[in-house]
Amino acid sequence: MSEPQPPGAGRDLYRDTWVRYLGYTNEVGEAFRSLVPAAVVWLSYGVASSYVLADAIDKGKKAGEVPSPEADRSTRVTVAVVDTFVWQALASVAIPGFTINRVCAASLYVLGTATRWPLAIRKWTTTTLGLLAIPIIIHPIDRSVDFLLDSSLRKLYPSVGKPSSS
Repeated sequence: MSEPQPPGAGRDLYRDTWVRYLGYTNEVGEAFRSLVPAAVVWLSYGVASSYVLADAIDKGKKAGEVPSPEADRSTRVTVAVVDTFVWQALASVAIPGFTINRVCAASLYVLGTATRWPLAIRKWTTTTLGLLAIPIIIHPIDRSVDFLLDSSLRKLYPSVGKPSSS
């Protein structure tokens, strides 16, 4: 029988708790872009980018806690930070933010040309469509970024530092 683990042991704060949702704030900001000042949208990117940076630092610290020779440790920490930062920056901020921005811009344009709805209704409809698109785009983007990194950056890592998964 294995020893019972303390509550929260093995849980990743940045991926297994509510903190993960901070990575989606820029998508929410993009969905609301037509209704809020630009500063609010930029603030949402600041929150999401802070999440990305915090997760990368956390993964580097965890990689550094694994006992090993100093040279292997340094490589493992570097790979963990770089891999996490690049993956999160693409999968949590850049690609989803662009995608929701384009979904909302296109829907606002189409609603403006295809309907006679008042501007406020078109903006709220656009925001709703943007919010509804978020859960639909997440997994395809995550898998695409996995494929992209597996096909490029991760081929450069030495075997000692390869991350186990995203």
